[in-house]
Amino acid sequence: MGRVSQAQARENRERVVETASRLFRALGTHVSVADLMKAAGLTHGGFYKQFASKEALIDEATAHAFAEFTQRYATALEQFSGRRDAAQQAFIDAYLSVEHRDAPADGCPLAALAGDMAREPGSQEARQVYTEGVGHFADWLATEDQDGIIRLCTMLGALLLARATKDSPLSEEILTATRTALAATAQSGT
Repeated sequence: MGRVSQAQARENRERVVETASRLFRALGTHVSVADLMKAAGLTHGGFYKQFASKEALIDEATAHAFAEFTQRYATALEQFSGRRDAAQQAFIDAYLSVEHRDAPADGCPLAALAGDMAREPGSQEARQVYTEGVGHFADWLATEDQDGIIRLCTMLGALLLARATKDSPLSEEILTATRTALAATAQSGT
């Protein structure tokens, strides 16, 4: 079997990072290297040619997930011609939707990785990226009248509870009630 070109090696690495980003959000960082590489369509042995350790991949996949997520709220702002309040409300509505609840692999890394970041003492780089992501998202959600941390915690808690109660009517009730409450506080300015 011939050697892989540098371009192919870069493409394979990107595929592994993207796959890891999705799998870690869907299943947690405990996913095995063998399962991850199989999902990426590559051999288990190829992992060690690309990454020094699984922790290094967790770092990179976490950064990838946050870059993707940051792009989403930047895009929301562009779609509303810089009207931050309208972009925030549209983003909140999408965040607290059934579609987002049901798609953790493509969703918010804050919600999907919170448990792993709390349990895993190993990866300081991933934890740093996560912490910065929390701060950036809270800053983006802040308004003149509302603290972004409170809005973020409300949204994150609602999403986690909705995912945990997914097979009951309570799940959609949590999403709807939280969207309504956040919209009401935004309109009232409190």
